[in-house]
Amino acid sequence: MTAPTPPLIKVLMEAAPRYLPFADAATDQLPLGRLLRLSLFQVSVGMATVLLTGTLNRVMIVEMGVPAWLVAVMVSLPLVFAPFRVLIGYRSDTHKSLLGWRRVPYIWFGTLLQFAGLAVMPFALLVLARDGGAVGQLGAAVAFLLVGAGLHTTQTAGLALANDLAPPEARPRVVALLYVMLLLGMVGSALTFGVVLEDFGQKRLIQVIQGAAAVTMALNLVALWKQEPRNRTLTDPARPRPRFGEAWAAFTAGGRYGRLLVVVGLGTAAFTMQDILLEPYGGEVLGLSVSATTVLTALLAGGTLVGFAMAARWLSRGHSPYRLAAVGVVVGLVAFSCVIFAAPLTSPLLFRVGAVFIGLGGGLFVVGTLTAAMDMADSDHGGLALGAWGGVQATATGIAIALGGAIRDGVSALSERGVLGETLQAQGPSVGYGVVYHIEIGLLLLTLVAVGPLVRSTRDRYTRAKKRFGMAEFPG
Repeated sequence: MTAPTPPLIKVLMEAAPRYLPFADAATDQLPLGRLLRLSLFQVSVGMATVLLTGTLNRVMIVEMGVPAWLVAVMVSLPLVFAPFRVLIGYRSDTHKSLLGWRRVPYIWFGTLLQFAGLAVMPFALLVLARDGGAVGQLGAAVAFLLVGAGLHTTQTAGLALANDLAPPEARPRVVALLYVMLLLGMVGSALTFGVVLEDFGQKRLIQVIQGAAAVTMALNLVALWKQEPRNRTLTDPARPRPRFGEAWAAFTAGGRYGRLLVVVGLGTAAFTMQDILLEPYGGEVLGLSVSATTVLTALLAGGTLVGFAMAARWLSRGHSPYRLAAVGVVVGLVAFSCVIFAAPLTSPLLFRVGAVFIGLGGGLFVVGTLTAAMDMADSDHGGLALGAWGGVQATATGIAIALGGAIRDGVSALSERGVLGETLQAQGPSVGYGVVYHIEIGLLLLTLVAVGPLVRSTRDRYTRAKKRFGMAEFPG
């Protein structure tokens, strides 16, 4: 006979799903420990992203004396692989293997690419800083390309694997958890890199970057271990498979997914065009100190985390992911309006509120659109759907950030010369920033127009069920 469960243990078991973070994101098919372990691939992606776009950006320009234009080119190189995410997803859907794995090989090879790029990167950067010749430029370019190809491959196949393992009703919570882990990986890596590189030197740079390579390998190995069940039927080499064009045509029939990609592109561009301008705006226009503008990153991240939590809660209640994305866009309109009015009102508080709302709206939008993509994806097209979503998002982010900086610089230069008139010339540096934020508001309005038919077409599909909200609803 089985011994009776003590009353205290029984109470704790019943209470855990309500008060432990992420507890109810788990299911019988995907237990909590296994889910958290799988999410480690997002931590490695976040670490690589911070290293490429943050830490090395500053180190190359300030400590190593590499020209800023060359740094910008190197940092943008990983985006070259972003459009290929759709092809990576398709290949993982149709992978042929006698071992029965579809996603594992792509996550593994993506990890190897990340490791290889990070392993050679410090030496390539040292050569680049020493003479700036063709050898150094080529070595650095190859290193950045390898890391970029690796992180795009790993994230695409990893999200597809999560989509395969999670039952449909748990996917909103799983999506939110994965993006919380990505954000935590970025924040934790940024803090760690900042501490260990405080006493900068060439030896320390080599140790840090190659240490990141070793940590990436370890995290992704743990994340992969015994995750994907082997299914030799799906990967049978003799099984007929559609060509890419045929698979894409079959999946996008009806036009809904194509419209979703338009929404993703417009909304992502709207939220990210100001990514490199938020802190300079606070310092140049509102006169905030370096420490005060640094806090903006924390406010933005905090708003994003709240957005993830709210998104998972609403989606678990049966709300449409398209409606959720639209709510995120509306929050973004409020956010950018706060940022714009902070300048004439000279209100740092209003500016900080706008930063929080940017994170909140962006979090709602990301989880809503990704959940919609996962809802459309069946087992045969999961990688294709998520690859297309990721490719559009990454490409739109890169283009928007580049355009945001260029528009700000161009408009500010014209304004200073008086080309735009005396009134705008008198406004000072806020003119360039203001134009960018107004463009973002316009993009958000276009996003609302694009998402409207999707909200209407799925209104009857999603039902609402009342449910209490506690710690278990973070992010569920």
